[in-house]
Amino acid sequence: MARGRAVRRFRRARLGGPFGGRTDRGALSIFVAMCAGYVVLVIALVIDAGGKLRMAERVDGYAQEAARVGGQQLDEAALLQGQGYKVKRAYVEEAANSYLRLYGLSARTVEFLDDGATVRITVEAEFSPVMLGDLAKRKVTGRGSATLVHGVKEAETD
Repeated sequence: MARGRAVRRFRRARLGGPFGGRTDRGALSIFVAMCAGYVVLVIALVIDAGGKLRMAERVDGYAQEAARVGGQQLDEAALLQGQGYKVKRAYVEEAANSYLRLYGLSARTVEFLDDGATVRITVEAEFSPVMLGDLAKRKVTGRGSATLVHGVKEAETD
């Protein structure tokens, strides 16, 4: 009997637990480490997605302003000849790209709508994520348009 008690005490001391089985020591730390890794990944995704949205908004603003600058390039010869208000197409792209170069960008496309009265400019920029590196590197596209308005005396209503 004394020998049996000694064996049970030995098993409890060496193998852990009252039944001599293995304990779950260390299992919680593995779980916490895995959860911490996922939390860091989610934080990285949130930060980089927010950065991409900010970049898209900024590129849209640049495209809008480039279209406005391009829309101010009037075709003075056509105006003097009585052909109406139109933009001078040769200068629009040059003026828009000149504005965009201040921000390290260039116009991808320059379109003219409504017989030269509306200018639509598309700008593309590279977004480099802060946390995810090259894994989430994307191009961000912004579009802006400006319509030449003249002789407006009151607001238009639909």
